[in-house]
Amino acid sequence: MHTQNSEQAGVQNGVRDQLRAGLTTAMKARDMAAVKAIRSVLGAIDNAEAVEMSIDADRIDDGVHIAGAVAGAGAAEARRRDLTEADIVGVIRSEIDDRLDAATEYDTTGAAGVDRAALLRAEAATLAAFVDGAP
Repeated sequence: MHTQNSEQAGVQNGVRDQLRAGLTTAMKARDMAAVKAIRSVLGAIDNAEAVEMSIDADRIDDGVHIAGAVAGAGAAEARRRDLTEADIVGVIRSEIDDRLDAATEYDTTGAAGVDRAALLRAEAATLAAFVDGAP
């Protein structure tokens, strides 16, 4: 799991810390829709921090090693992208939009999609509480 100390994280601690605190609160309240939404958006933020990896042609050799492999402790670790507070808010807003779009699609399926649409809207509302007033 990706962790940073507060000096390295800088502005990342704002919304991310609010999400983590909200997750704890939702878990204690057994609000499964909120738990699901917050876990999902924390994962989306972690994914946005991931650096796209590719194997460079000059790293491939025909020795006994696996092509492109490196050896040693931490050799496979890659520095993660540092997201600004605005980037994190953008990821959250994108997740909100995705849920609202999906809810609209479920509305067109008739009675079968009503419950799912309501759940998606509840998740969107949970996430919106973390970005209300954010730039």
